[in-house]
Amino acid sequence: MKVLLINGSPREKGNTFLALSEAARALELEGVETEIISIGPRAVRGCIACGKCKETGRCIFQDEPYETLRQKLNGADALIVGSPVYYAGPNGTLCALLDRLFFSCGGKLAYKPAASVAVCRRGGASAAFDRLNKYFTINNMPVVSSQYWNSVHGREAGEAAQDAEGLQTMRMLGKNMAWLLKKIHQGGVQYPKQEETHIFTNFIRK
Repeated sequence: MKVLLINGSPREKGNTFLALSEAARALELEGVETEIISIGPRAVRGCIACGKCKETGRCIFQDEPYETLRQKLNGADALIVGSPVYYAGPNGTLCALLDRLFFSCGGKLAYKPAASVAVCRRGGASAAFDRLNKYFTINNMPVVSSQYWNSVHGREAGEAAQDAEGLQTMRMLGKNMAWLLKKIHQGGVQYPKQEETHIFTNFIRK
């Protein structure tokens, strides 16, 4: 079993990395392999709604962060996405990448347990946390919880290490993720089948 953790901060070893590392250590102690991938500071194209990924199974923009994550999803049994909080929301670069990844790789993600982590100086964590969770809840992914909302506080690099409750929340998240993964793999129960054709509607009346 393996959990892929996405560090959505431009700072590879900042507070978001620290928070994800705490969850990763808890997972490793439970016998679950982990890998943290950083999206880095590079510019990432957003989705342009061209629809080509429906034909090819991949986004037309083949930048390195997208290509790396697309490949890593094949070997991942679960996903944790972490982001710093910018104006009460996740990093815009991360959202641009996730928009493309989830739209073009939904089949690689469905039914895999997932969780999000928000890291902030003071406020906005709940809004960012909610925004990230929406990627999972539109894609048949069980959302893993902890003992509190998944937020860690710190501004300067390393300050998150002082947030005792936040780090405990990360450890509990790792334990809960490991527990669910083990139940899924030990239970032998097949994933639900999509027996109905997906219905897409809008509110336009001709």
